[in-house]
Amino acid sequence: MKAITVENLRDWQTEGKVFQLIDVREAEEFAQSNMGGQLIPLSQVLDEAEQIRQDIPVVVHCRSGKRSEMAIRLLERDLGYNNLHNLTGGILAWQELEHQHSH
Repeated sequence: MKAITVENLRDWQTEGKVFQLIDVREAEEFAQSNMGGQLIPLSQVLDEAEQIRQDIPVVVHCRSGKRSEMAIRLLERDLGYNNLHNLTGGILAWQELEHQHSH
């Protein structure tokens, strides 16, 4: 499974790299804070897979990286995806990075 760090993700954004960001948390969590990704909760990831691109890199994230890892395993195993990157540390690591950069 490919992983991407929050620093790498920030670089991708800065470079203007084309990628899709998928948030596999629940709607309530997404409403409280999100990274601007597309919400597809883990329980719906296989049903909603047609929304997940296969032609560009896709970064999948959750709160800490556990649910996104499960989502990627499902998509790779059942649907043959090979372009998925798990965001190491999830939104918690992202918030930590943002916090560091704001000081």
